[in-house]
Amino acid sequence: MTARSILTIPEPRLRKAAAPVTAIDSDLRALVADMFETMYEAPGIGLAAPQVGVMKRLFVMDCAGKDDAPEPMVFINPEIVAVSEELATSEEGCLSIPEVYEEVTRPAKVRLRWTGLDGVEHQAEFSDRPAVCVQHEFDHLNGRLFIDYLSAVKRTMITSRMRKLKREKARA
Repeated sequence: MTARSILTIPEPRLRKAAAPVTAIDSDLRALVADMFETMYEAPGIGLAAPQVGVMKRLFVMDCAGKDDAPEPMVFINPEIVAVSEELATSEEGCLSIPEVYEEVTRPAKVRLRWTGLDGVEHQAEFSDRPAVCVQHEFDHLNGRLFIDYLSAVKRTMITSRMRKLKREKARA
């Protein structure tokens, strides 16, 4: 397992839709292991393949609390099959937009269908923190970021700040 570099905005690949995973093989298993290593090291609770520069429909998450046993989950070619009418607002952050946290409103519950690393199709309903994480990571697979749910002014301010940080890091 190797921690990979996480792409940050305004990296153009973060705005592109990812392609379906076509094979569950040793390369994919290695990618998943690297993604978990990267996510835990960051630290974060979710990471989509495009965030590490791999344009595949795959994400990992572990929403277990700090003092709880890990609950790693792998989602290959996920599809949202239903969302609740009820909405919930919570603070979100993103490993691709470091140190930025904003309130985002999303459906409170979501039903997802995906293929696991075992090649078996799964389906489950998520609520609370896992529902937010699933929707956030699913958005990454479609080139969407949590800042897209914010006002244009806030989004522009955040993007400008990230560009400036990138320039400063490049100079250092």
